[in-house]
Amino acid sequence: MDKSFWKAGHPPTLLAAFLYFDLSFMVWVMLGPLGVQIANDLGLDAAQKGMMVATPILAGALLRIVMGVLVDHLKPKKAGLIGQLVVIGSLGWAWLGGIHSYQQILVLGMLLGFAGAAFAVALPLASRWYPPQHQGTALGIAGAGNSGTALAALFAPGLALAFGWNNVFGLALIPLGVALVVYLLFARDSPECPPAKSMAEYLHVLRDKDAWWFMFFYSVTFGGFVGLASSLTIYFNTQYGLSPVTAGYFTSACVFAGSLVRPFGGMLADRIGGIRSLLIMYSLAALFLLAVSAGMPTPMLALAVIVPAMLALGMGNGAVFQLVPQRFRREIGVMTGLVGMAGGVGGFYLASSLGYSRQLTGSYQTGFVIFACLALVALVGLAKVKTRWRTTWGAPGVAGARI
Repeated sequence: MDKSFWKAGHPPTLLAAFLYFDLSFMVWVMLGPLGVQIANDLGLDAAQKGMMVATPILAGALLRIVMGVLVDHLKPKKAGLIGQLVVIGSLGWAWLGGIHSYQQILVLGMLLGFAGAAFAVALPLASRWYPPQHQGTALGIAGAGNSGTALAALFAPGLALAFGWNNVFGLALIPLGVALVVYLLFARDSPECPPAKSMAEYLHVLRDKDAWWFMFFYSVTFGGFVGLASSLTIYFNTQYGLSPVTAGYFTSACVFAGSLVRPFGGMLADRIGGIRSLLIMYSLAALFLLAVSAGMPTPMLALAVIVPAMLALGMGNGAVFQLVPQRFRREIGVMTGLVGMAGGVGGFYLASSLGYSRQLTGSYQTGFVIFACLALVALVGLAKVKTRWRTTWGAPGVAGARI
């Protein structure tokens, strides 16, 4: 990594944003890795399991708009503090009061949406410290907090086996408390924070067709990533009969792959341009998702095709956010919220559709096929807009970075 990168911004804020994002994402998707044990105790069917793991994703998607507004009105650090306190309080309620019904687990899922909304805080917090030529790298590092989803898959099923799944909510409070202290001590708002905008100005962004394109592109890359991260433990358990702990290990391998390459996706986009990166990533994602839908005969073969799909989606996440700050630098707070919301909606769709696909057809194939087709639609859409983008706001000398 270029030495000039570390001198260009504020590394303590960047690393604090990463830790906050990482542990927030850990608890955001934790109902997925715990899903097998929770479903067994609460007697949930396949559709209810799908909705259980999809609810935090949808709540997080919608709350990203709220947090995006708070970021611009209160500045990122204060907005992030509010979100962290809500998540800590929600887990405390679930741990001390206990979860005894499907309705209660859905309420908890909605509250955990505040953890998913950390996306709309961490990225502007980091982004505003760095110039255009380092946006892909900075947001790739901050966005590597996606790896928290792998921590949930790696540790939650084993902890649930040892202490009971309800106590995992209490255990999660320990790392969250550490992250809160680090955040308070090291995170700083950039002096270049733009002034707060009126609601009319937020709505004005939605009149720009490029905003809708970015929302769609991210609904495929991030939606695929987080939808799979939330669903794979149940998938490996149901499809191949793996124990919850073993299914969690398989899931963590897939999710680590997708999350750890996000910075490389950003750096690759800085080097060759975000558009070219996304053209490659959507092609690969569609190919491997179609392979998954065919139904691999063994869990190891399934792992062998899901991991590269997650690699493509993870790098695609970094590439999208190399482009967004170039096009909407002054509106980065609200655009992070809007684009992040769309990513969450995509994840909600994938997670819930996999559950309903299994419930209605006895197979996950339909859910995977439809999402692979969405990746192909994104590929066509990107091919449609690339010339206009490269000759307007992305022209050399205008964006300050490769588009």
